[in-house]
Amino acid sequence: MPHCDKDVAPPTSGTDRVSTPDKNAAEGAAQITNFLRNIIDADLAASKFAGRGWAGQPGEGSLHDAAEPDPARIRTRFPPEPNGYLHVGHAKSICLNFGLARDYGGVCHMRFDDTNPEKEDKEYVDSILDAIQWLGFSWDFNGRSHQYQASDYFDFMYRAAELLIERGLAYVDQQTPEEMRINRGTLTEAGKDSPWRARPVEENLRLFREMRDGKHAEGSMILRARIDMASPNINLRDPAIYRIRFAEHHHTGNKWCIYPMYTFAHPIEDALERITHSICTLEFEDQRPFYDWLLGQLRDAGMFSDPLPRQYEFARLNLTYVVTSKRKLMQLVTEKHVDGWDDPRMPTIVGLRRRGYSPGAIQLFCERIGVSKGDSWIDYSILEGALRDDLDEKAPRGMAVLDPVKLRLTNWAELFGADHAEPCSAPVHPHHPEMGQRHFNLGAEVWIEREDFQEVPEKGFRRLFPGNMARLKYGYVIRCTGCEKNVDGQILTVLAEVVPDTKSGTPGADSVKVKGVITWVSASEGVPAEIRLYDRLFKEAQPDAGGRDFLEVINPDAKRVVRTWIEPSVAQAAPGTSFQLERHGYFVADRKDHQPGQPVFNRTTTLKDSWSK
Repeated sequence: MPHCDKDVAPPTSGTDRVSTPDKNAAEGAAQITNFLRNIIDADLAASKFAGRGWAGQPGEGSLHDAAEPDPARIRTRFPPEPNGYLHVGHAKSICLNFGLARDYGGVCHMRFDDTNPEKEDKEYVDSILDAIQWLGFSWDFNGRSHQYQASDYFDFMYRAAELLIERGLAYVDQQTPEEMRINRGTLTEAGKDSPWRARPVEENLRLFREMRDGKHAEGSMILRARIDMASPNINLRDPAIYRIRFAEHHHTGNKWCIYPMYTFAHPIEDALERITHSICTLEFEDQRPFYDWLLGQLRDAGMFSDPLPRQYEFARLNLTYVVTSKRKLMQLVTEKHVDGWDDPRMPTIVGLRRRGYSPGAIQLFCERIGVSKGDSWIDYSILEGALRDDLDEKAPRGMAVLDPVKLRLTNWAELFGADHAEPCSAPVHPHHPEMGQRHFNLGAEVWIEREDFQEVPEKGFRRLFPGNMARLKYGYVIRCTGCEKNVDGQILTVLAEVVPDTKSGTPGADSVKVKGVITWVSASEGVPAEIRLYDRLFKEAQPDAGGRDFLEVINPDAKRVVRTWIEPSVAQAAPGTSFQLERHGYFVADRKDHQPGQPVFNRTTTLKDSWSK
């Protein structure tokens, strides 16, 4: 069943603030202008919702009209179907709906569109709630929770359907699906009336109640709105509004065997909840006439009152190097192309979180891409850039050696004593001295990156080769003297000498000028760790373009696992803690597998974009 917020991603309202002070609402709204904000500004300026009542819970118009004025200036909603894990597109919808409500002194309802019992599960319900809260948003307002589910409204929806039947605006159709498809017509040809379209009201009511009571088989009949089979908008050619489904619902059990279609349920849910701005992607633009028709008819029948909700549409998110179709994401999981819904290569929110993305980074991404009415592709580098900008300001630093080779300082014992450990220190964050210092020791042997030594240096190489000097970062300047190899010629150990009185932070640190600086980890104190080097899941920017099999362009290097050595302060991190491992990028202690004595880190992103080359 289609949905405004399923598999699609509306651009965001444009803010990365998480707090919700009413005092700053107008100021926050003024920071960014887009057509949705312009609409809300105009509605509020015209006092469109002045005096509108709110009964404290969803209900019919008469209930709200008799209540106190609504304390929320606007009401939006985030209505996912609980049939899968949310992805980056849904994150945009969350930022949009919750962000607009926050900035305008309103409330965003958390509503589960659970009208399809065959695909929904409580596991998904729990994961959705967790994702929204992790992103920094809440559905509480004015001391009350606004978490709802469409299935709570099944009684209302059934009564609305009977109201339409009683007013001659709906009928039970017994055509086969193929007959309905043929008789619906085309974009250039009008549809044909169903032979059941002229049933008397009493017969339609009887049959619909028999459908409700389980007296007819699935697919044998369906309830349709009676509008206009000649309408140029195919969505107004007597759309289906109720179907028979003998399926147990995760919330209502077996109470119902008929379920409303989404296009029927959505506007009713909005009206019951007094939603002011119902925001969808452009693919639902053609459905807006039915949305308005239905609410207008139910208002005229006395179920709802003005002002009715309004639907607004804009372009969905198209992000390169990912797929966001729930079906395709499910295929990746079930066929084990990835390691579950929270695999860090997945665009799911749980995957992004495990990858090391922060709520601030995702909100910053949403702010930067803005709101558009025209389809366009957003390059994945924009998402990664937002992540780097967010983490750069707050991620503590550390050192790690990803492809280790041992470096032996051959004059260490002569200078300091064989067992001497020279204390070194470095800032936890170079721009935030208040975060303090990290401490580690330098000894006679350290691990360095294999690429930092070349026996025969290429042109421009500035690190270690026989006769050259470089600095061990935060430590001493050293002079390379050669290397030791095994019988196959593989380098086992790089050899060097310490240049005395050149330690970083001492008066002699600048006495010897070098061009190369090398990161390292003490061989005696370094902690062995597993590091998972994650990259983009697909090799092509548009993996499923033109109906291509997206599995054919999976990036085989999207996950590489290496055994490494890391600085002790990094190894002690709690799961979910992010670091910038100097020179290598941003990494996070894995939320599931990282534990004391067995550190596991995921690469979140490199320091620079390597895909644009």
